[in-house]
Order: sequence, then structure tokens, then C-alpha cells
Amino acid sequence: MKSPAPKVLFDVCGVPSLVHVVAQAAEIGRGGVLVVVSPDGQDACRCALAEAGFGSALLLIQDPPLGTGHAVREALAGLPAEECDVLVLYGDGPCLRKDSLERLLEEHRASSNAATLLTAKIPEPKGYGRVVAGPDGAVERIVEDLDADARTRKIDEVNTGVLVFALSSGRRAVQAIGRNNAKGEYYLTDIVEILRAAGQRVGRVLLDDPGEARSFNSHEELAAVRRLLRERIARRHQENGVDIVDPATTYIDADVEIGPGTRVLPCTVIGAGVRIGSGCVVGPFAHLRVKTVLEDGAQIGNFTEVKKSIIGAGARAKHLTYLGDATVGAQSNIGCGTITANFDGKTKHATMIGAGASIGSGTVLVAPCEVGAGGSTGAGAVVLRNCRIGPGEVFVGVPARPLSRRADAPAGAPQAPDGEVHS
Repeated sequence: MKSPAPKVLFDVCGVPSLVHVVAQAAEIGRGGVLVVVSPDGQDACRCALAEAGFGSALLLIQDPPLGTGHAVREALAGLPAEECDVLVLYGDGPCLRKDSLERLLEEHRASSNAATLLTAKIPEPKGYGRVVAGPDGAVERIVEDLDADARTRKIDEVNTGVLVFALSSGRRAVQAIGRNNAKGEYYLTDIVEILRAAGQRVGRVLLDDPGEARSFNSHEELAAVRRLLRERIARRHQENGVDIVDPATTYIDADVEIGPGTRVLPCTVIGAGVRIGSGCVVGPFAHLRVKTVLEDGAQIGNFTEVKKSIIGAGARAKHLTYLGDATVGAQSNIGCGTITANFDGKTKHATMIGAGASIGSGTVLVAPCEVGAGGSTGAGAVVLRNCRIGPGEVFVGVPARPLSRRADAPAGAPQAPDGEVHS
């Protein structure tokens, strides 16, 4: 990856790859989750897991990192002696579905296998270990790409690396793994031949969708993983009644919630943790960031960015607007070019806009400030910090002050804050 960051912490649709995998393991496994990491990545991985709510996962350090077999050996050392099934997953493989893993476990438990592999058939298997099966369908061995001859490289069924094995037999097999290969590492796949030599059967479960086997060792491969998951996320929302006009140009993170009847227009980015109600319109060219909530019927339009804000039911911010740390009341209208100046250089501050408010085009709301229900600002107004516009009041000017009228001004003439008549 040519990066100082651990590979497994690269973002995949709003979530580190490792967190995707640990979430699957935590949901499926009953005996806890062990995560084996290299020394350089331990602190960052620990922080990422804690932030995602998986601080209870046991972190084990592989020092030095000597291959997958060595990593599993380190993990098994942390397990009790009681018999159990051990499921091995990989932190750079976030595309696996829960259903596929459950099918793997069911097949393993229903058979007499000592171990069961998850395999896939892919058209271009370069780089993957090939699955060599016997006449009875059982796996005889896994041959890594670097160690394969020309005939073996033609096999299109590959090892995903994911497998399940009984602890007792797996522990003995892992201890017997050697390093006589092109990389000088302990290959976990060698347990297949070790178990077979001991007279035990190794089975396999073929993935229905080979895309689930995708992992990444480069930024190009990471982009392909992201694209696959993004398509899957969009499909899930479409099945739930969301109109995504162009999924190819729409980026929705993994844990986003969107209500039925909402329409998402092209070139829209919806980040992690966003909650969108029913009947909303988002985009085109909109960006909804972390902790944004759109209540039913809200509309966010062209080149509008919203961060950590609540947009009330039926409220609208349709053009060229930034709303950060704001609460916008129901049925309010935010005019084109409005911004909340929420950061004073040290601290973020909140902006409160009441129900039915009308914010004029080009308004700057310097937080903290408040616009009461039905309150308004004129175009280009600059509402200073700690200012409170009362319910139904109108503020205009720079700095914004209450709109007033001179007693001798003609009816209907626009007024400046100081009472001067503007023609």
C-alpha cells in the first residue's frame, strides 16, 4: 500500500476494513474475537476497534510477522483447552457476507471434516492459492501462486483464506507447519496436507458470489473492494424503497439509514452515521457528513454540505450552503449561499434556527446564535455571535440588526437597520 498506516485500517465505505470483519465475527461467533496484528499496527488497530465499539476484542501481537500460519499459531495460544470451532478471517477481506460464513459453519458442523475451506471460482486467479481437490471432492492441498507449476495455475478454484477447524486437530496441525516455501513463511494452507496425512478430511464450500472473496494489497484493489461494497449498499437501499437515480455516481457509507420514498440525485456523498427520513430529496452534488439527520420531507440540494446538524421535517437548503453544528426547524427555508460560521479557531459552536424561519441568500450566521420560530434575515446579513433573533423578527445588514421603520417613511419602502430609507 506504500503507506505508514496499517492496511486493514484503510476506509471502506466509511468503516475501516478491519472493523467490517470484526463486526461479522462478533455477530457470528459465540466465543469471542481475537485479532492478531503486527507490532507497528497494534495501537492504531486498538483505537479503531474501541471507537467502533469492539474494545472487548482481544488483541494479540505477531512479532515478528511470519505468515498466516504463524498468526493463527499466536491466536491459538490465547484460546482455552476446551474443544470449539475456530473460524479464521482476514482484516483485508471486508466483502464476505454473513450468510456465506454461516453456510461454511453449517457445512463444517454437519460433516466429519477436520477443517472446511471457503473457496471461490474466479476468471483471473493470478496471485491466489489454487485448490487441488481429490475424486471425492475433498481438498488435497492448497498451492500458493508463487509455488504453483503451469498446470496448477490453470485451476480457477481458489482459496479465500477463510476456513474453520476443530481446535484440537487444528492446533496440532498448525504446530506442524514448516517454512519451506518461496517466502520462507508459515502458510496456514499447509494444514490441509498435514490433516490429510493424518487421515482426516478437509472439505470446502464454494462461494455463490466470487466477489465476496475480494481482498486488497494495492490501492487499485482497494478501489475495487470499495466499488463492490458501494454497489451492494445502494442495492440494499433501493430494495427498501429509496430512489437512487445514478448509483454509479452516488457514494453512501455502510451504516447510513434512509427512509422509503427518499430520492438521491447524482454526485451525492452520504457519510457514515447519517440518518435520512422518508420523502426527502438529496442532491445533486450534495455532501451529508457525520451525525447529520434529515427528518421526513427535508430537502438538501445543489452544492450543499451538512455536518453534525438536524434538518427538520420539510425544511429546505437547496443551493450553495454550509450547515455545520446546526439545528434547523421544520419548514424553514435556508437561502442560497448561507453558511454557519461554526468554528472560532478553537471550538465548534451551535446555530439554532426555529421552525418556519426564512434565512436570506448569502447570510452568514456566526455561531453561537439563534433565529427564533418564524424569524428572518435579509440577503447578505451577517448575524454575529451570541445574537438572538426573536420569533417573527427580521434582521438585515452588516452586522445584522432588527429591521425598523421611520415614522415618515412611505409605506412599503425598504428600510436599513438604522431607519435610513433605501430606494
